[in-house]
Amino acid sequence: MGRIMLSSLCLLMHLLQNEITSLAVLENRDLQDLIQPQKVEFRSLNFNSTLHWQPGWAREARDTLYFVQYKMYGQSTWQNKAECWGIRSHVCDLTHETSDIQEPYYGRVKAALAGVYSNWSLSCRFTPWRETMIGPPMVTVVHSNRSITVKLQAPRSPYKRKRGSKIPMTNYYDLLYQVFIINNLLDEQHRVLMYEGKDKVIKINDLKPGVSYCIEVKTYMPMLDRSSTYSSRQCTMLQ
Repeated sequence: MGRIMLSSLCLLMHLLQNEITSLAVLENRDLQDLIQPQKVEFRSLNFNSTLHWQPGWAREARDTLYFVQYKMYGQSTWQNKAECWGIRSHVCDLTHETSDIQEPYYGRVKAALAGVYSNWSLSCRFTPWRETMIGPPMVTVVHSNRSITVKLQAPRSPYKRKRGSKIPMTNYYDLLYQVFIINNLLDEQHRVLMYEGKDKVIKINDLKPGVSYCIEVKTYMPMLDRSSTYSSRQCTMLQ
């Protein structure tokens, strides 16, 4: 009788242990799904390219760590990004790793919390030359009695020449400048395109003295039909 009871007790403990193990596995799988990063994507401005993601459904878990890998399209091996291995941030700088701007790349991110690791979340294919956004030029405005002279400098890439200066974006694209003028006596949003071309110095003549004018400039890539945002507005009062 005692042996039968002991055998039944062992069987019960075995079944209970299996159930606990199964519940732990299910809980781990749930946690894996809850912490898996969402919406992994590249963002790029003037070839400064970063990988971004959003936390999983367990957004309240502040102790979640993230791990980033990248590779060029066609490569079989993923590379770890050392500076983005076990981080709490939701962004990773991959500018250096995507410097071959004509090649497509992928990035992926996984999360870890309480010893549980999520599956990898993959970005879409990213080709810097096609997908980077162009920035506006640097603008200097000089005025005289009835004219404004606009001096432009192309936005710079993060990549450097041998002497150390940053390479302008005009080395990679055939860029045009679009110069807009705003007469502050009119509607503030009434912009007039005064010039489109490659010149770095543009003179706008026959303006009215005693009137405040503002200048804004865009960079335009005809090949990709893409414009930058407006430069910071610069205003001047003609004497």
